[in-house]
Amino acid sequence: MPLEILSPLLIVVGAGIIIALERRFPYDRGQRLLREGFWNDLIWYFLIQSYVLAMLIAQLVRWVDAGTSLSRMGIVSAWPLAVQVVFFLVLHDLYIYWFHRLQHHSPVLWRIHEAHHSAKTVDWLSGSRSHSLEILINQSIELGAIVMLGGAPEVLLIKGTFSAVWGMYIHSNIDVRSGWLQRIINGPEAHRWHHSADATDGSFNFGTKLAIWDWLFGTMRIPRHKPRAYGLTDVDFPCGYLRQHLFAFRPLRPR
Repeated sequence: MPLEILSPLLIVVGAGIIIALERRFPYDRGQRLLREGFWNDLIWYFLIQSYVLAMLIAQLVRWVDAGTSLSRMGIVSAWPLAVQVVFFLVLHDLYIYWFHRLQHHSPVLWRIHEAHHSAKTVDWLSGSRSHSLEILINQSIELGAIVMLGGAPEVLLIKGTFSAVWGMYIHSNIDVRSGWLQRIINGPEAHRWHHSADATDGSFNFGTKLAIWDWLFGTMRIPRHKPRAYGLTDVDFPCGYLRQHLFAFRPLRPR
């Protein structure tokens, strides 16, 4: 089966499995599937925004590469496909850790990250709620690195599929106990704490796929008790895709 067909199929199947596990092994019991903001997140962020930005970012990267011809150097082209995938996964994950950490400490960058923390219910879908400017920055860098270093076209689909499924997993309402694996790979037990009301100072659990960055740089916390709440506590975040986007451009004030 072509990767172009297999990729969205795996994402849909992955979402179905994660939803089933949320229903069977919930971390926060009583959490509803059709919670507040569900349709806004599913239709506008998960479907429409993801598709439109993917097209825009692809064109942007092609334009930059046409002007620089960096991809012709083929820096990683001779590497085996599996090595390329692992290399770009680790490289981008390290970048995301530091950019994510910066977003929580920069008043300007926090504005385009705020939407991602606005959901009061953290589940498989809430991770898709991200401001389009944040996605534009991160995925342009992600795609640009793969293309301009000469990565195989398959890397884009493999990494994109893995990132989509893993993003749903780390935000999921699944009662997971990873044990020693949480020292290496990230899971809901750590990332849900990052979205808790206790984490509004942005001081811990910035990792996405790999947990090693948080352990290495001293930003990992997994308390024994459960978060008291999720979402933002300092602002009344609006409902609706357009209003949520425009909210990022209100006058700055000290956090």
